[in-house]
Amino acid sequence: MSLSRRGLLTAGGAMGALAATAASAGPAAAGPSHGKGHGHGNGGGPRVRTGFDRLAADGYALLKGQRVGVVTNPTGITSDVRHIVDVMHPDGRVNLTAVFGPEHGFRGTAQAGGSEGRYDDPATGLPVYDTYLKSGQALADIFTTSGVDTVVFDIQDAGARFYTYIWTLYDCMEAAALAGKKFVVLDRPNPVTGRAALGPVLDPAFGTFVGRREISQAHGMTVTELALLFNGEFLKDRPAELETVKMSGWSRSDFFDATGLPWVPPSPNMPTADTALVYSGTCMFEGTNLSEGRGTTRPFELLGAEGIDHTWADAANALDLPGVAFREAYFAPTFSKFQGVTVGGVQLHVLDREVFDPVRTGIALLITAKRTWSGFAWRSDNWIDKLTGNTRVRTMIDAGADVDEVVGAWAADLAKFRAVRKRYLQYR
Repeated sequence: MSLSRRGLLTAGGAMGALAATAASAGPAAAGPSHGKGHGHGNGGGPRVRTGFDRLAADGYALLKGQRVGVVTNPTGITSDVRHIVDVMHPDGRVNLTAVFGPEHGFRGTAQAGGSEGRYDDPATGLPVYDTYLKSGQALADIFTTSGVDTVVFDIQDAGARFYTYIWTLYDCMEAAALAGKKFVVLDRPNPVTGRAALGPVLDPAFGTFVGRREISQAHGMTVTELALLFNGEFLKDRPAELETVKMSGWSRSDFFDATGLPWVPPSPNMPTADTALVYSGTCMFEGTNLSEGRGTTRPFELLGAEGIDHTWADAANALDLPGVAFREAYFAPTFSKFQGVTVGGVQLHVLDREVFDPVRTGIALLITAKRTWSGFAWRSDNWIDKLTGNTRVRTMIDAGADVDEVVGAWAADLAKFRAVRKRYLQYR
């Protein structure tokens, strides 16, 4: 239904360089193209209408006569910051009978790696089922037990392969097909634009919940586009009965602040849309013994460890990476790595997001951290391989490769993915 994280990446910055190519791909968006930085239209309201906004405006016709369950979290809101579950529950035009919570939970009370379990929502009385780390037949059985006919997905993504909500989407689509349930995806903006696919493409041998299938580290797609790609490429032997509800007014070049929509942290360590801007690169530090800034007010923008001083920031700045500068920084995380310990490191300052390349920047930071700090180490479980989707990044950096060599190593795989991705783009 039409309502329904020196090679191919250049020193000029892949996001800016690919804008013209991406703009010509895919069918036209439901709404017109707009310039950047203007969050509101002539009427003073949000310029972008989400998939839910359009579904509700149509009187929930797509869901008529069906028992509906919603996969959502605190980001599933209307433009006036009401939660869609609280809006739908009392509305006689839709029969909402269940809610399904992902990582961090439906109401968002759990930290990373946690969920809320099975409970009845105090606000609505609706049964809430836990989907976190469930897939296949086990998840299909939850859908069957819930008694729903249709599963609706509405969660704000962050634009990176290792952000788990897109794999909740994938797992729920697969499970809905197994359970014989209809599946509806309500679209929301990619907060870091939809212009470019960047970074290494996952090798399926490294598939985990931070990357199930062969997409790039920064995918440059919306959740409805990903759902169409998942169905067409990875679930084609047993596809979901899929409907998508597109946004109106969103353009591929739009950053989140251009939409006029309110930002709700999709997880506790994604406090702002600025976090999402760097996340697809700096989340790779989860695979190291450095802090990735969890337990600070600027997660993924602050990186560091005991024993690091100004030399790391100096080395990173000497690379003259496009659109970003690095400040010598000291901080004491309140939880996670180095809890309560003052560490040294860097803070990223994105000065020009149009040319900033988060994945190339993340690689540059890994290389300079290893070269300037003798204590650098990968996590003992080689988690970096799960995050990057292969062993290549880790082994090349260990072998002394420079930034251009590492980035160039994934160019061929990325070009192939971009060609596949192009077929599923829904907006200009």
